[in-house]
Amino acid sequence: MVYVSEAPAIWNLLKGVICMYKPAGITTNSMRKILLGNICRDLCELESRPPRNHVFIQGDPSSSLTVHVGPSFADHPLVVGPKYQPDDIRCTWGAPLGKNVSGVLVMGLNEGNKTVQRLHMQQPTRVFRLKGVLGQATDTYFSDGKVVEKATFWHVNRSKLDAVLASIQAAHQKQMFHQCGVDIESQTAYELAVQGLIKPANGKIPLLYGIKCIHFQPPDFTIEVQCINEYETYLTTLVHDIGMQLHSVATCTGLQCIRYDSFTLEHALLRKHWTLQFLMVNMAQSHRLLRESKADERQKLPTLVESDINHFGVSVTSDDQTQTLCSN
Repeated sequence: MVYVSEAPAIWNLLKGVICMYKPAGITTNSMRKILLGNICRDLCELESRPPRNHVFIQGDPSSSLTVHVGPSFADHPLVVGPKYQPDDIRCTWGAPLGKNVSGVLVMGLNEGNKTVQRLHMQQPTRVFRLKGVLGQATDTYFSDGKVVEKATFWHVNRSKLDAVLASIQAAHQKQMFHQCGVDIESQTAYELAVQGLIKPANGKIPLLYGIKCIHFQPPDFTIEVQCINEYETYLTTLVHDIGMQLHSVATCTGLQCIRYDSFTLEHALLRKHWTLQFLMVNMAQSHRLLRESKADERQKLPTLVESDINHFGVSVTSDDQTQTLCSN
């Protein structure tokens, strides 16, 4: 392993993809400012070039003059300020996370911005873990809102919740044929359906590929959702709709993104690790992960890849089900 302690050498290596863990309660833009501030702070603490020399002449012009060479105060850090500023670093993200959402957030630094934007345009799937509570509803559909309605929930059991989630998943799997941009009764729709789950043609319409309950202890419950083109309000509204279909009400109490394409919680850096040393290691791991997963090749397909389906356990429609859907 090669250790580099010079700031210019590290600066030239700041071009790639990093995987961060976004805490809940802060915006993505605020997280970006904190990250860039930490990078510039660590860069300024490393070895850098000395101030440029300044040539000046001293002495009495009537007698003798001497030429001196010394550090230039016009290039001194105490005069010009830190050599590395947050505005010097280009940083962006592909799919943003809402203020109340925590979890995996993939960001790009300098040349890595192109990779992140290209990955986002290829519509990778994300997996969210949603926590909800039965019996109360707020005006914002989230726990920080004002409670506007209460209802009983003791009639809700695990089997009823699973039935509602299965109906939602089936409705979205049927809807994905309408969003793929082809006629549902055409041969093209049938051929796409045989291949597996289809990506939507419109990059702004949310679509669920899988939804399941992983914890149920009334009034609290937790579900996992694999989706595309989602956003915070859509996910909180989904929890509210689940409560309505259960003949009760529900409010979302927590949202966590646990996977973005091939990036999982294991690859995400916690806030205490948002330092230059950990970022350089994470950037190398992210580059290796993208290369091994062949993101540029598999994300160009119009359907989900097998790894996405197996990871979440999404049921793919069979030939008989496909013929039935295409005939409706």
